[in-house]
Amino acid sequence: VQLQASGGGVAQAGGSLRLSCAASGNMFIVSYMGWYRQTPGQQRELVAAIYMDGGSTEYGYSMKGRFTISRDNAKNTIYLEMNSLKPEDTAVYYCNAYTPFNEDYWGQGTLVTVSS
Repeated sequence: VQLQASGGGVAQAGGSLRLSCAASGNMFIVSYMGWYRQTPGQQRELVAAIYMDGGSTEYGYSMKGRFTISRDNAKNTIYLEMNSLKPEDTAVYYCNAYTPFNEDYWGQGTLVTVSS
């Protein structure tokens, strides 16, 4: 599975950004896809995930109500709509695909910078 992320950039506090992640390869083995983020010296943390079968979602605690993850199965693409951005949302965001075989696939990171 290959993942191609796009859409990072700079936003002001209170603004919005949208990330996209296009997947290719054997998508039949993917059970969910999601976004994680990481800042220097910190562990990678879950931002949001969406199950490919059924579409149920999970969010990191500080993202609930501000971020929305969605998917387009026909395009093998997931999206992350980020609203009410805060400076603490500044991080490198990584797209992830997970399989029931405990395999993690990662896209290249995309930097999101939120200015105060």
